[in-house]
Amino acid sequence: MKIAVVILNWNGKSLLEQFLPSIIAYSEEAQIYVADNASTDDSISFVKNNFPSIKIIVNTENGGYAKGYNDALKHIKADVFCLLNSDIEVTKNWLPPIMKAFSQDEFTAIIQPKILDFKNKAYFEYAGAAGGFIDKYGYPYCRGRIFESIEKDLGQYNDNSNIFWATGACLFIRSSVFNKLNGLDEHFFAHMEEIDLCWRAKNQGYSIKYVGASEVYHVGGATLNNQNPKKTYLNFRNSLFMLTKNAKGFLFGIILVRMCLDGIAGIKFLAELKPKHTLAIIKAHFSYYKQLNRLLKQRKTTKHRMKYFTRTSIVFDYYIRKKKNYTSL
Repeated sequence: MKIAVVILNWNGKSLLEQFLPSIIAYSEEAQIYVADNASTDDSISFVKNNFPSIKIIVNTENGGYAKGYNDALKHIKADVFCLLNSDIEVTKNWLPPIMKAFSQDEFTAIIQPKILDFKNKAYFEYAGAAGGFIDKYGYPYCRGRIFESIEKDLGQYNDNSNIFWATGACLFIRSSVFNKLNGLDEHFFAHMEEIDLCWRAKNQGYSIKYVGASEVYHVGGATLNNQNPKKTYLNFRNSLFMLTKNAKGFLFGIILVRMCLDGIAGIKFLAELKPKHTLAIIKAHFSYYKQLNRLLKQRKTTKHRMKYFTRTSIVFDYYIRKKKNYTSL
């Protein structure tokens, strides 16, 4: 089984300098690529001069995570793509457990390893932790992370498990499935597009898995951190995008409740003296309205929609029932 590890880069010389050595050292089974999103720094010349074994793909524009990978992966021939953030440190033998899981089940389309915090390696990392799920209203949460509550890694997720979504920080996908799904939805630009991809795979009968024997460490927020209102805008807008495209059930009711919950989040941001984040939510909703017609057309192309949630509202569970970690749900 041929695997390609593909690192999307945008002005990330310092990250490449820090993390490429571990990737090269521990990825003997793979061909490594750096896909550059029209960087303006000298990161590509740095890779050419210091890591000649790495193949480089240069995109003509910065189309974000979604378009960046779509454009790059057209030039790569492999059985499995690993979409790897540039701020990831991999560990010894991180690839064999992943490849074994793919070989054991032909319907396994996407796999995520254990994602731990590079800055505090005893804890899970926000973006993916031990595999993701969403509630009825599209709010994501993980084994090991619910909202801002992060669990310590005590071996509680040292398993192989079916999950609903895998994080885009380190996502393995069969190339045949990626192509069948027409890749990532470029309207998302960045954030939530991996959940949308996993959801579309699920709706076509594929499974998504977490493999705890494979570990990586993620810095997180290296490109766009949680304090940036643009990230708030993309997360709230793109959640509405993926719900409209994929959710089974009475869509108007789901979206109405979601928007009311978004309104409460906006009030919370105001109370925390973060008015720019409240404004970002308002802008996200207006952007959603503008693109609703396109989204409804995309929705019509989905022939089968599976039940996508086990929790009706993770917001209620977390803030009202005080369920702060996955194991308590």
